[in-house]
Amino acid sequence: MPLKIAVQMDPIESISIKGDSTFAMLLEAQHRGHEIFYYVPKALSLRDGKLMAPGSSLELRDEPGDYFTLSDRRVEDLSNSDVILLRQDPPFDMSYITTTHLLEQVHPKTLVVNDPAEVRNAPEKIFVTRFPEFMPPTLITRDRDAIRAFKDEFGDIILKPLFGNGGAGVFRLSHGDENLASLVELFEQSFREPFIVQKYLPEVRKGDKRVILVDGKAVGAINRVPALGEARSNMHVGGRAEPSELTRREHEICEAIGPELKQRGLIFVGIDVIGDWLTEINVTSPTGIREVKRFGGADIAALIWDAIEDKR
Repeated sequence: MPLKIAVQMDPIESISIKGDSTFAMLLEAQHRGHEIFYYVPKALSLRDGKLMAPGSSLELRDEPGDYFTLSDRRVEDLSNSDVILLRQDPPFDMSYITTTHLLEQVHPKTLVVNDPAEVRNAPEKIFVTRFPEFMPPTLITRDRDAIRAFKDEFGDIILKPLFGNGGAGVFRLSHGDENLASLVELFEQSFREPFIVQKYLPEVRKGDKRVILVDGKAVGAINRVPALGEARSNMHVGGRAEPSELTRREHEICEAIGPELKQRGLIFVGIDVIGDWLTEINVTSPTGIREVKRFGGADIAALIWDAIEDKR
């Protein structure tokens, strides 16, 4: 039966459809005959217990440069939707957190994917610490002495913001690097939160793997290889995607974390694995499903909608 779908996302004119997972999910929804209502996060309003948003009906085409049409501009009571896709990109800041509180007004009567309370409670670089047996040595702190001691212990480290995304603000400090104090000062001025410090994993030169789970089950993976001279593998900063199969270790990780993801209502999740080590669990706006399909892997957008429809 066709569903009424609302999607909360960044301005659609700003996306690159070649690699955009939200676009792939919406194309599949359209293919299944679902009705799509599009709005941006700043449009949300809550009045007298009703969650409202001005937006438009959305029609999509897989044609770069001419990929969407908006029509029938109106204000919708989001409780009348069957499903809301929570798909705006980070930063995971108070604006993002506020939208999760607002969406809780209609969930679970209207199914929000991913569950907004669990998105709020599972920030990528903190939620992963629930599984320390799979992580590289990791420190979360603002304490300068603790950071210096961690650097002295491991020599080669990564320093990054706790709530960053897309590789922004990620620094490698190798043996003999004299910039630690200056970088910590910069982070102190830029962020109110603690920072994350991890042992550098040289295996990243072979790639930072994105493994995608749907309703707690691993369904596909791509490897992201950093550009020459770059410590980050994110495709936003020049990383190269290549096909990949799951290793025995990655299956072990997914089997360990999958039941908790499912229990929390986190239907679409992307984890990051470097070598044998789990570094992030991405629940806000995971990506990678178009690349998996492009390399001959599963149609993950279809699997996501199968899971959503099973819950309606």
